[in-house]
Amino acid sequence: MYRLLLASILLVLPLGALARDWQADPAQSTLTFTGSYDGESFDGKFRTFTSTIRYDPADLAAASFDVTVDTASVTTSNDERDESLTGSDFFDIAKFPKARFLTQSFTAGADGGVTAQGTLTIRDQSKPVSLKVVFKQSGDSATLDVQTTLKRVDFGLGAGSDWSDVGPDVAVKGHLVLKAR
Repeated sequence: MYRLLLASILLVLPLGALARDWQADPAQSTLTFTGSYDGESFDGKFRTFTSTIRYDPADLAAASFDVTVDTASVTTSNDERDESLTGSDFFDIAKFPKARFLTQSFTAGADGGVTAQGTLTIRDQSKPVSLKVVFKQSGDSATLDVQTTLKRVDFGLGAGSDWSDVGPDVAVKGHLVLKAR
């Protein structure tokens, strides 16, 4: 009798109770950005970041992203630009060695697309940010792609001097290769 009752309860639990935790493979995952200087675009990336991902496309209420970025790991393949980015006018890695994105909610659009709303903190300045989310699962593996465009001055990046030659918008993309935990 008790086994039948327990089995019945387990069958009616919402699928959110089965939401999966995912581990990113750092060797295959990337966090990249595109900015511009003097009208010329350039690409960069962060070599070191950690993530805690819980995602179930069938239950977005149970989903969460928590990503911490080591700002000193920024590289654009240009030593002079990289020095500027890690210096006091931009990331100021001596004072602010980490940036963090933490979700608050997810919404599904009429077109089937998903948007994550969260808070991004850079240089101790926290701002709301929305990410476009594409999640593809195959068994115990998945990929998670996110993208957004940030206004660099919203986070005090390049606001300390005349950096008018640096474009105001920075396109950010993440590609995580995931394994179920």
